[in-house]
Amino acid sequence: MPGGKIDLDRSFTPLGVAVMTISDSRDRSTDTSGDLLAERITSAGHALKARAIVGDDKAAIQAQAWRWIDDPAVDVIVSTGGTGLTDRDIAPEAFRELFDRELEGFTVLWHLVSYETVGVSTMQSRACAGMAGNTVIYVLPGSTGACRDGWDQLISRQLDSRHRPCSILEALPRYRKR
Repeated sequence: MPGGKIDLDRSFTPLGVAVMTISDSRDRSTDTSGDLLAERITSAGHALKARAIVGDDKAAIQAQAWRWIDDPAVDVIVSTGGTGLTDRDIAPEAFRELFDRELEGFTVLWHLVSYETVGVSTMQSRACAGMAGNTVIYVLPGSTGACRDGWDQLISRQLDSRHRPCSILEALPRYRKR
């Protein structure tokens, strides 16, 4: 079955997730993409451990990411924004410098999912994902629709320990022995 399936005979393992909105123009009252991700994370049974809005500045993005990568309560970072083609869109560059390993398959699947919603405009997105230390990082575009597609179709499934044939949980060293 494309996308795998959830094995209800397995136990669910909640993860600690942090959400980073990358924007020079958003604040807490206008961060609809961050709100959507926070709601999806908690509705899925995971713990929203932190949330931040960071300007379109590589050093600031990386500093916030390192704080969460170093935090043992944060297993996953989901960012929104900064993946486009303007000079200020530097999220992929900022995060890729932190990755120990990039999850190239995420980018491929992201474009397949995104194509169903926005057609060839998906080529303007540079969404990516990778692992930095023991933390999985997903870098999504800033639109609410893109965050919905990314979470609902890809990220939520990989963060569910019951997902078969496997989930990203099995790649996190602290969960391998379960």
